[in-house]
Amino acid sequence: MSIIVGLGNVGQEYDGTRHNIGFEIVDMIAKTLSVSFSAGGGPFVVAEARYKGRNIVLVKPTNYMNRSGTAVQKALNKYHTAKKNCLVIYDDLNLAVGVTRMKERGSDGGHNGIADINEKIGSEYPRLRVGIGNNYAKGRQVDYVLSPFADDEIEEVELSIKKAHDAALAFVNVGIERAMNFFN
Repeated sequence: MSIIVGLGNVGQEYDGTRHNIGFEIVDMIAKTLSVSFSAGGGPFVVAEARYKGRNIVLVKPTNYMNRSGTAVQKALNKYHTAKKNCLVIYDDLNLAVGVTRMKERGSDGGHNGIADINEKIGSEYPRLRVGIGNNYAKGRQVDYVLSPFADDEIEEVELSIKKAHDAALAFVNVGIERAMNFFN
């Protein structure tokens, strides 16, 4: 079984913000697989599906971004899934808008949601970083990540969401190494 976690913040005020791109990607996967989210028995919602003969669980934490680790840990335990079979998708300030990067493991890179996950389960899990750029004034990072994309970024963002969608499904189908070869 594979688990795909999209990071974001719950609440309408966060819809469409840079920080919620992980939610947008798992929502697109859910739409592709014709499944919908429901309560997950922890601080998350889930959508369960099959893809190319494999079981897949999509997860969206319902606690705030900075507390994502608890949701990931509880989802792994609930579904008896190893970390290596859990792909975490999140926004990354260190990548330009439109850029995606898949990795087998790594540091938090300054991302508080990833730092919390690393604290709860360690850093040995696959992740898919989706670039949101870093065009903000000093001290304005929070405002930036909680803002929508600029009109001139929308086309690239839509392409990166589609690419991340495809990369996540490739992860389920062929594993992290082959997916990295196709999409990095």
